[in-house]
Amino acid sequence: MTTPRNETIAADGGASFQAYVSEPKQPNGHAVIVLQEIFGVTRHIRAIADRFAADGWLACAPDLFWREQPGIELSHSKEDIEKAFAIMGRYRDDDGMADIDAVARHVRARPGFDGRVAVAGMCLGGKLAYLAAARCEVDAAIAYYGVGIEKHLDLAPGLRCPLQMHFGDQDRYVPAEARAQIAQAVAGKPVQVHTYPGADHGFYTRGAEADIALARERSNEFLRQHLKR
Repeated sequence: MTTPRNETIAADGGASFQAYVSEPKQPNGHAVIVLQEIFGVTRHIRAIADRFAADGWLACAPDLFWREQPGIELSHSKEDIEKAFAIMGRYRDDDGMADIDAVARHVRARPGFDGRVAVAGMCLGGKLAYLAAARCEVDAAIAYYGVGIEKHLDLAPGLRCPLQMHFGDQDRYVPAEARAQIAQAVAGKPVQVHTYPGADHGFYTRGAEADIALARERSNEFLRQHLKR
């Protein structure tokens, strides 16, 4: 069981945005910032936050689209998918970095919190998790099928924290060529790359139970290794 609620995050310039926060019943003292897909902080993202909390991590899923339409939740209908891609096309990675740092500050300012903070993102959030590993004040990062990471491989030499990546080998948004480029760029770095045979894009929210369970196990092992040192 977990305890979920919304919290207000202070942004730069006096603005603010909301984040879904799921508190563990048996906290381990550390936190995971859960970064959304292109559909918003949907029930799928809230479920992943709850999953992290059930495993002992304080989980915080910020509304990354608050500048465009606060609280937006899109479905997988044709119309909503088109809207999601349009929003992603206008989205600025720099805004994501600013919001991740704002959430990290918020978490670290919680009374009694003195642990480490990781990020874990899916799709758009997966790319942001990779970028955050190079640009933000986080202690570890997990990227599930991050779209567009191969366009930012110049950042790989400057990764500032351990990174774990998960890809499905049937993902048309992160095809084999992109996965090979990513693997080559991070070779020799503190980076784990896991590939799931037969898995498609979005498998951690809507895929096979066996793949979800294995990714969850690997994620928790990685977080325990790098946050609970």
